[in-house]
Amino acid sequence: MDKGDNFEVKDLGLAEDGRKRIEWAETQMPILLKIRERFEKEKPLQGYTIGMALHITKETAVLVRTLIAGGAKVAITGCNPLSTQDDVAAALAKEGVNVFGWRGETNDEYYRNINSVLEFEPDITIDDGCDLVTEIHTKRQKLLEKLICSLEETTTGVIRLNAMERDGELKCPAMNVNDAKTKHLFDNYLGTAQSTLDVIMRTTNILLAGKTIVVSGYGFCGSGLAKKARGMGMIPIVTETDHVKALQAVTDGYQVMPMKEAAKFGDVFVTVTGNKHIIDKKHFGLMKDRAIILNSGHFNTEIDVVGLEEIAKEKKLIDEDVTEYTMENGNRLLLLADGRICNLSASKGEGHPSEVMSLSFANQALSAEFAIKNKGKLENKVYNVPDEIDNQIARLMLGVKGIEIDQLSEEQIKYMSSWKEGT
Repeated sequence: MDKGDNFEVKDLGLAEDGRKRIEWAETQMPILLKIRERFEKEKPLQGYTIGMALHITKETAVLVRTLIAGGAKVAITGCNPLSTQDDVAAALAKEGVNVFGWRGETNDEYYRNINSVLEFEPDITIDDGCDLVTEIHTKRQKLLEKLICSLEETTTGVIRLNAMERDGELKCPAMNVNDAKTKHLFDNYLGTAQSTLDVIMRTTNILLAGKTIVVSGYGFCGSGLAKKARGMGMIPIVTETDHVKALQAVTDGYQVMPMKEAAKFGDVFVTVTGNKHIIDKKHFGLMKDRAIILNSGHFNTEIDVVGLEEIAKEKKLIDEDVTEYTMENGNRLLLLADGRICNLSASKGEGHPSEVMSLSFANQALSAEFAIKNKGKLENKVYNVPDEIDNQIARLMLGVKGIEIDQLSEEQIKYMSSWKEGT
């Protein structure tokens, strides 16, 4: 481990490889670079500290560079013990960024790194899973005096923030970046689908065509995954607890059934719900031999891995990303990445495409600017990203692609704002 006054990473010798990968990501993230150009001129984040708990990937590094260009002091750690790309962390450390994280952290190391970031007393936090802001609320409440806003990247974290607000425990303003239209319609719907199928192929090299895939959860992540899986020749089955989403899956042409039934048919099982024990002890024994199980939700709670280990008669590591469990009936189940977020935690996982993350992280950069501009005006509740930020990001992306769209005429604007004109 390499350690300095403002960093702790696995190996600084990896920095050059990380720099090359960050620069490659930048070529695919034009929106964030356009925001960076403006930030460099205007310095809207000057004098503010941003603490981050995000997956330390090449795409996240582009966001870090953008925030620094805007004048911010940045401290970053990972949001998952297995998702840090060590070459990227090394590259950030070489650039002077306050970075604390490496792939394979223990639970104690993970929270030590969280607290290393909090030592910088952030004005803004950018969370992926709500661990930073939860640590502040439960153990470091003095930091709330300075905290302007917490920005949340993923569904799981938004669930936690909403619960905090409902219970009257949220002591700072928070922004639900996850549900920005230019985030969930692209990152969740497209990014999760592509990166999940990609990591299945990279870790197992199975032929997807003709395989039955059970998708647990039919939100933006699950619906996108089911669609892309069908496009690859897979046969999707959807499990849901929400009646409307289940009906949507049916009318989209998928089989919908309880997990206890789907468990009998699946060749591949993917959880994307943000909830707990979607696949548990009562399901493992029903699965066919060599069924593949993975999670693309944020926390490693969706698959009951502890329960699986309790009922398995044998456990064998196939490689770094694949563990084989033998059931009492002799069937072997293959768990990917220890049940953690597979598209990032698997050693062969690259995460979402950089172009998709350009939209997501544009939301983070502009939301940080918005929070600072509105310092002292926001209440202790969860806010959605303002429509003007969403529209700005979409407009920038269309411009990069050279696409023009229609504009409303004065007559149309008047019609849309009036109730008097009818049949």
